[in-house]
Amino acid sequence: MLYNYDLMLQPMKINGMRVKNRIILSPMGTFTPMKDNTDSEEGIRYYEERAKGGAGMITTGAMFITTKMAQGSPTIGVDDFRCIPKTTVMVERCHRWGAKVCLQLSAGTGRNGALDVAGGTQLLSASENPAFYDPTQFCRAMTIEEIQTAIEEFKVCTDLALKAGYDAIEIHAHAGYIIDQFMSPIWNRRTDEYGGSLENRCRFAVEIIQAIREVAGPKFPILYRISMDHRFEGGRTLEDSMEILPILEAAGVDAFDVDAGAYETQDYIFPTSYVGEGCMAYVCEYARKVTKKPIINAGNHSMETAAELLASGNADFVQFGRQLIADPEFPNKLKAGCREDIRPCLICNEECIGRIFGRLTQLSCSVNPAVGLEDYMEIRPLEKPKRVAVIGAGPAGLEAARVAALRGCSVTVYEKEAEIGGVYGAIATSSFKKRIRDLITWYDVQLHKLGVEIKLNYEMKADDPVLYEADEIFAGTGSVPFVPPIPGKDLPNVVDVTEAHKHGVDGKNIVICGGGLSGADTAVELGEDGKSCTIVEMLPDICNGVFFINKMSVCRYLEKYKVDIKTSAKVVAFESDGVVIERDGVQDKIPADTIVTAFGQRPNTALIDELEAKYAAKLTVMGDCAGVAKAAKAIREGFYAAMALQ
Repeated sequence: MLYNYDLMLQPMKINGMRVKNRIILSPMGTFTPMKDNTDSEEGIRYYEERAKGGAGMITTGAMFITTKMAQGSPTIGVDDFRCIPKTTVMVERCHRWGAKVCLQLSAGTGRNGALDVAGGTQLLSASENPAFYDPTQFCRAMTIEEIQTAIEEFKVCTDLALKAGYDAIEIHAHAGYIIDQFMSPIWNRRTDEYGGSLENRCRFAVEIIQAIREVAGPKFPILYRISMDHRFEGGRTLEDSMEILPILEAAGVDAFDVDAGAYETQDYIFPTSYVGEGCMAYVCEYARKVTKKPIINAGNHSMETAAELLASGNADFVQFGRQLIADPEFPNKLKAGCREDIRPCLICNEECIGRIFGRLTQLSCSVNPAVGLEDYMEIRPLEKPKRVAVIGAGPAGLEAARVAALRGCSVTVYEKEAEIGGVYGAIATSSFKKRIRDLITWYDVQLHKLGVEIKLNYEMKADDPVLYEADEIFAGTGSVPFVPPIPGKDLPNVVDVTEAHKHGVDGKNIVICGGGLSGADTAVELGEDGKSCTIVEMLPDICNGVFFINKMSVCRYLEKYKVDIKTSAKVVAFESDGVVIERDGVQDKIPADTIVTAFGQRPNTALIDELEAKYAAKLTVMGDCAGVAKAAKAIREGFYAAMALQ
C-alpha cells in the first residue's frame, strides 16, 4: 500500500502559534535535570537533536509546579527563577532549527507517585486514595488552601516559562495524575466545591487553565493532555471524557492532546509492542465529535498509522516519543523522501522508560545508543580507515558493520545462515514483533547503501585468509539453544523455540517448556493462531527479569488466549504424546502434540576460542557470544566496537 506523508509535513496553527509540521516530540521524562533543578547539557542537547531532526514542536517532559507536588521526580524547577537562563538556552537552541517548544506542566503525581523517591512525604490526591505502587499507603486529600496555592503556582510557572521563551504550555492531566484524580469519580469523593458534580470535579482544571491564561494572554497556546479512556473497570470512559472536553474548551484550551490508559493500564501509558501500532488513535474520533480545536495523538505510531490518522481528519498533529528517540532525524528523512532510511523504534521500553524506572538514570535507546550522549557519541570518520571483518549478522554484527562503514572503513560481513538477523530475526514472526522485522530490513538497506559486502551462507573458520588480511575482527557468533539432558529430548515432537518460529508448530495442543519472555511470547503467538498452549516454568513466576510494564502486557494476552501456566514445575521427561512434570514431589503428565523447548540460550564460543588464540590483538567479541542478553545490549556492544576504532 502506498502512503502519502505530505500532510505530516504541512504547517498548522494552534491559537497564535504556527507549527511548521504536524510532528511533535511527545512529552517524556528524561531524568537529565540536575540537583539544582536546571537541565544538564546532555538534556539540552537531547531536545536540540530532535529539533534539528525536523520535529515541528518539542514538548518537554512533565515539569512540576513545585518540588512538593513533584514528590521527588527530577525535573526542571520552573517555579524558581534560577531555571530561566539554562532553560532559555534549551529553548533557543531548539528555535535555531525552526521548532516550537512547549512546556508540559503538571500539578503533581498524586497517587501515582513513587514512594521511594518521594522523600518519605505522604502523597497527595483529590481524596484519601491508596497509593498506586503501595496500596497499603494512603494519600492525603489536598486542602482548599493547597488547591489555591497550586493554582497560584501555575501563574508563577507560566511567568517563568514566558521569560524562558517557551511557545506553549501543555497541562499534564492524563493517566491518573493529580488533575485527572480530581476529574474522575473513582478518585474524587470530595463533598466541597471541588467534588461531586462534573462541574465541580472539573473546577481544579478550569481554574488552572484560567490562571495560565491570565498570565500568558489571549494568543498564547494552552494545550491539555487527557486520557479519554482509562481502560479499567471504574475508570473514565470515552463517553465520560466527551462531556469534559467542552468544559475545558470553554475555559480556554486551544488544543487537546488525547490518548488512553491510566496507571492501572500502564502498557498504554508506555505502550508496548503487544498493543500494536497506532494503539490510541481510536480515541480521536470521539474527541473530534465534541471539539473543533486541534487534536493531538500519540501511541506507538508508525509513519503509516500517522499518515492514516491525519488523513482521516480525526487528528491534526501526531506525537512521536520513542520513535524520535530512536531516530531524531526521521522528520527530515521523511521530508527528503527517504522513508526507507528511518530507523524504527522497537517499542521495547527497555532502554528508555525501562532504564529510568529500573536504574533511575537518564533515558537511552535500544537501537540508538547515542541518545543523551550525542556530543560524545558523534560518528566521525577515521583518519586511517581500516579493513573490518564482521563475523555474524545478528544485531551486534549489523550495528558494528554500519557504524564502521560510516567511519569510512571497508567492511565485510560473514553470516553462516541464508539471511541476516541471527536468532533475533528468526524469532520475529508474530504480529507484535513487526518492528524487529522492520529493524532487520533497515539494517539491510543501510549496509547496502554504505557499500558493506554481506556474504551469506558463509561459515567462518579460524584459518580463513580473510581474517589474516583484516585489520580488525568483530565477532558476534551469537548463541545456541540450551536444553537440559531430559529423557526424550530427541523425539521428533520436541522442537527448539527458534526452530518453532522458523518452521511453525504442528498440532493443536502445545506445551512450552520455559516461562521466560521467549516462551511467553511464543504462547501468545500460538494463541493468536488458535492453538491451545501450556507453559511449564520451574520458578514461581513467569517472565522473570522482564520490564514490569511489558510483563503486564504479555500476561494480559496470555490470559486472553487462555494459556495454562504451571509454575514451580520441573520437566521430568518428554514423551511422544506429552510432557511429564513434577510439582511438590508429585508427577503429572500434560498431553501435547508438540513440545517447544524454551529453556534459554548459551553463548556460541567454539569459534571465539580459536580466534582468541590466533588473533587476540585485533579481535572484539560482542553480542550473545560474549554473554547472552537482550538485543539492546548486543546493539550497544556493536556500536561501541566500531566507535572504539582508532
